[in-house]
Amino acid sequence: MATSVLSKSVLPKVPKTARKTSTKTAALQAQPDAHEPDANKTLNLILSRLDDMKAEETVTIDLRGKSAYSDYMIITSGRANRHVGAIAENVTKGLKESGVKSVHVEGLPNCDWVLIDSGDVIVHVFRPEVREFYNLERLWTQNPAVAAV
Repeated sequence: MATSVLSKSVLPKVPKTARKTSTKTAALQAQPDAHEPDANKTLNLILSRLDDMKAEETVTIDLRGKSAYSDYMIITSGRANRHVGAIAENVTKGLKESGVKSVHVEGLPNCDWVLIDSGDVIVHVFRPEVREFYNLERLWTQNPAVAAV
């Protein structure tokens, strides 16, 4: 008798709904989010936003088969720090409005090089001098051994 009283007081109380998961609930949890846009839709949205913001020298690199973490990489330039920041904010706003849930942005305080990672598409927005220095296009388009890493 003492054992049953002890076990009831030591064990945490679990709500009845958490004890059993129906097959319908498990199936819904396993399905990808229907609101998450696919890579091509995301790519078109980003390219449209870049065009609207007058981004310069936009290059799209197809990473399918070269990279496991992203399908496309976009490299573009803004004329100055403020232009780079405005482009990045506009693209980020458009991604969030379209339902992309996990948008990660780096480099926005300085606006020399802003990275926007939407999962399927990665966007690099550079000032022209910084873009020329890092030359990412050459890295991803001319050296397949490095791109496969």
